[in-house]
Amino acid sequence: MSMFLDTAKIKVKAGNGGDGMVAFRREKYVPNGGPWGGDGGRGGNVVFVVDEGLRTLMDFRYNRHFKAQSGEKGMTKGMHGRGAEDLIVHVPQGTTVRDAETGKVLTDLIENGQKFVVAHGGRGGRGNIRFATPKNPAPEISENGEPGQERELQLELKILADVGLVGFPSVGKSTLLSVITSAKPKIGAYHFTTIVPNLGMVRTQSGESFAVADLPGLIEGASQGVGLGTQFLRHIERTRVILHVIDMSASEGRDPYEDYLAINKELESYNLRLMERPQIIVANKMDMSESTENLKVFKEKLVANYDEFDELPQIFPISSLTKQGLSTLLDATAELLDKTPEFLLYDESEMEEEAYYGFDEDAPAFEISRDDDAAWVLSGDKLEKLFTMTNFDREEAVMKFARQLRGMGVDEALRARGAKDGDLVRIGKFEFEFVD
Repeated sequence: MSMFLDTAKIKVKAGNGGDGMVAFRREKYVPNGGPWGGDGGRGGNVVFVVDEGLRTLMDFRYNRHFKAQSGEKGMTKGMHGRGAEDLIVHVPQGTTVRDAETGKVLTDLIENGQKFVVAHGGRGGRGNIRFATPKNPAPEISENGEPGQERELQLELKILADVGLVGFPSVGKSTLLSVITSAKPKIGAYHFTTIVPNLGMVRTQSGESFAVADLPGLIEGASQGVGLGTQFLRHIERTRVILHVIDMSASEGRDPYEDYLAINKELESYNLRLMERPQIIVANKMDMSESTENLKVFKEKLVANYDEFDELPQIFPISSLTKQGLSTLLDATAELLDKTPEFLLYDESEMEEEAYYGFDEDAPAFEISRDDDAAWVLSGDKLEKLFTMTNFDREEAVMKFARQLRGMGVDEALRARGAKDGDLVRIGKFEFEFVD
């Protein structure tokens, strides 16, 4: 079984904020000691950090849940609870992080050491020292800590390579990689010898260097998942130049030009923007007797079917076995890389807007619905957050929560919906009676 893993779905949970404390000064010589309860500490964030030593997402195969520590509770003498440390999760270079629920891209992690907070910890609840007023100098109110952010993420690894080798199975991509780099891909006389991407560094005679990825062979229907399908195609998205390797000897009984059209069709079907990348056609296996004549026919078909306004791709005859034409191919590839910019992987519609962890001012503060048992159900992010951060062990806190509901217009909205004295009102699992 291959140990290469390039997709994973995980759950992350940031730490909750620590609860605030209710406390009072009790020193012997301090009469009428006031409130002295401190705030809770902030919960830890979940932070992704790029580690260039990782090559796959294998670490996420068996560990799919990541939870940061919560902040400490507030303490007496007005002391704050200690904030929790962030949970650091290492990911390989080239990892794209999506929100599994919305499908939006949160970040694209490509630089070593790059950091991104995927879940923010909750702030600590306020202690009673923060609620003292001239009218209420000794409040018995404190807040619970804010819940940490929780979300499900989809991770995709798209390897970092300047050049991608594409082509049908057994056209010689792995052999080519093995002779132009120090990589040791598996080579065999059967289809799909390569089942995971292989990466190698090329250094030309002029001293230029670039990374080349040998990607698993394509077949027709790959863009719809046939064969290795999208397991391969996602990895070509980062490349700037495509080397389209074609078996010019037609040893498999296929027409080289039809192979060329079929592979380009799969690239276009998967992502039209892949066709923006410049291609170099690599006519491989030129040491075979039929290859020269097949190359001549291939060029004729290519010219005949190309638009006169389009620039014909360069064609380089090579033999990976005899190493014929390799230095010319590599020099041309390096030259093309120098004038080819980076391609933007995601447009604005695919990216999640800059994260905002407050409340949407345009969103309703609460919603009212009816349960099967005729109870009124209150919901909404703002209301549920107030509820979660209310310490119901303290009567003053409960009264404060009731005033907050009234200030939000909950009482009037329930009356308008037909709520009567004694009706059951539910927030989550908490129930109370409506008093008109």
